Amino acid sequence: MPAPEGFAYDVRGDEVVISHHGRRATVLRGRAAARFLADVEDGDGDTDQELMARVTGNYRRGNERTAKDHPRNSGR
Repeated sequence: MPAPEGFAYDVRGDEVVISHHGRRATVLRGRAAARFLADVEDGDGDTDQELMARVTGNYRRGNERTAKDHPRNSGR
């Protein structure tokens, strides 16, 4: 699975805005923003990308195609 890329964050007052390829993905406030900033300061660039992917929920789990083709999901 390829590493996530294209994420960036911007601190605006007490908010952290996370974007993916220039489009806003999520906004963190309060404790979540503070925890995110602490984690980013401790990590490196690759880890930051993975962290932002997890926070936004924008990452693949590897089973999307299998689940899509399952008979139980045929009517969806």
